[in-house]
Amino acid sequence: MADLTKLHGARERWVRTGGIELCVVELGDAARPTVVLVHGYPDSKEVWSEVATRLADRFHVVLYDVRGHGRSTAPAPLRGGFTLEKLTDDFIAVIDAVSPDAPVHLVGHDWGSVQSWEFATVARTEGRIASFTSMSGPSLDHFGHWIKQRMKRPTPRKVGQLLGQGAKSWYVYMLHTPVLPELAWRGPLGKRWPKILERVERVPAGDYPTPSLPSDAAHGAWLYRDNVRARLRRPREDAYAHAPVQLITPLGDAFLSPKLYDQLELWAPRLTRRTLPAKHWVPRTRPDQLAAWIGEFVTANEGQEAGVPAPRTTADGKYADRFGGQLVLVTGAGSGIGRATAFAFAEAGARVIAVDRDAESAARTAELAQLIGAPQAWAETVDVSDEQAMEKLAEKVAAEYGVLDVLVNNAGIGLSGSFFDTSAEDWKKVLDVNLWGVIHGCRLFGRQMAERGQGGHIVNTASAAAYQPSKALPAYSTSKAAVLMLSECLRAELAGQGIGVSAICPGLVNTNITATARFAGVDAEEEKRRQKKSSRLYGLRNYPPEKVADAILGAVVHNKAVVPVTPEARGAYLMSRFTPRALRAVARMEPPL
Repeated sequence: MADLTKLHGARERWVRTGGIELCVVELGDAARPTVVLVHGYPDSKEVWSEVATRLADRFHVVLYDVRGHGRSTAPAPLRGGFTLEKLTDDFIAVIDAVSPDAPVHLVGHDWGSVQSWEFATVARTEGRIASFTSMSGPSLDHFGHWIKQRMKRPTPRKVGQLLGQGAKSWYVYMLHTPVLPELAWRGPLGKRWPKILERVERVPAGDYPTPSLPSDAAHGAWLYRDNVRARLRRPREDAYAHAPVQLITPLGDAFLSPKLYDQLELWAPRLTRRTLPAKHWVPRTRPDQLAAWIGEFVTANEGQEAGVPAPRTTADGKYADRFGGQLVLVTGAGSGIGRATAFAFAEAGARVIAVDRDAESAARTAELAQLIGAPQAWAETVDVSDEQAMEKLAEKVAAEYGVLDVLVNNAGIGLSGSFFDTSAEDWKKVLDVNLWGVIHGCRLFGRQMAERGQGGHIVNTASAAAYQPSKALPAYSTSKAAVLMLSECLRAELAGQGIGVSAICPGLVNTNITATARFAGVDAEEEKRRQKKSSRLYGLRNYPPEKVADAILGAVVHNKAVVPVTPEARGAYLMSRFTPRALRAVARMEPPL
């Protein structure tokens, strides 16, 4: 999809500015809000092709090759031809041609973002930019002030930040070397670059990068030589953004530390922050998420101009800027850990699908999730043990809501009783929900994630019972141990596709699972008595499901494999690894019921 001119409805035009001819491609209806996508180094406009096609049905999308890149012509001489002032001239010429009567929404990646910070902070573009989305490219002025602040009062933490970013910026020093970068790009590096991106960044193979890469990279070295040292030494004091800014920070960026954006609110007062579990080349690896965030931000700021208040940014909190706009599905969301997890993702800005076999409970969770902060929330009713029902749910979710970013397989039932008191029917019910429900979720939604090729995360709620044997819980413990092992196996299989898998292992948590748990081998009256007693014990323990939900979000953010949650769960996990004989002795004890 790299050749944008071959797309249906694509229009190509040439814009002349300062002796340079810029190749500009437009997609979508020109009467709609204009979104200008600016590429970075060593790319051409085609780096945006996947994002552009996703935006074109809603917006007027404009892409152009920066001078000296792609099909645009290069300045002569190259030295002094790539200053931020001249790049700003180019940008103004482009927007005057494509949107002369209305401000544009600016989006930049890498060096496209670096130069876009200039566009969004200089006086001559004020009123011409409606919003700016920045990713993987800081303002050189802000960067210069960031360095000076840390050198002026060098605490150990600040020195560490300077050294860390200095190590990440190794390529900047290399690009300042005369001649050698050009020789490398026109020689072996240019030939190997597509494979490097595929292997290191997981950029899908195909028709990107374009054949112009060697000359693009050679010319683009002057972006650094003409600007970096001068601006870092003498950063502007007036580099304040005159438009709303959306900052998207890939957390796995090998070239830029997230600390670079500390106190960015001082320079961009109308700032919305987003983070993404991805590496540097997000326009190629996460086009769905970027298109969603860009579209949401553009729409919000178009609404502001029309007198409609912009939607609030994500709430303050531990993971406030981490899940904005992501699509999360939680099973067993009608109560307990599932409901708390749905609320936690909602508070972190995610779109939530609350799934439960109780339609009323699922609907209530979705309703409250939207009040808490989810941009959108939906309720779906399904029995996770029903394979056909789960298949229909997966088809519906993909068609109506999209591919999941996070799946939480949380639905489960409890069963207590000795092995010989547990009937075959009891075993089937427990395994159908606790194990097969997880298998169905992983198989159906995990496959959609894998086929999309843009990563994701699967969370499976197991239990401390997965590694803590008990004479009273043979069926339940077996089902949860299977979930734990399934999670470990899936984690190994899906790691290469950027999909994380976590097993959450709570201990005693105060939820209603005890009130609905079955007790094998006893009559109805005795079962009711034991349910009440176990509920009372769990209530006295009073470990809230909200803490488990927080652990689930942490597992996704940090891509943890196995997460024991409660103190007793963590203790049993350590015993299972270092003193298993002691844990087996505990398993022989009679439960207090």
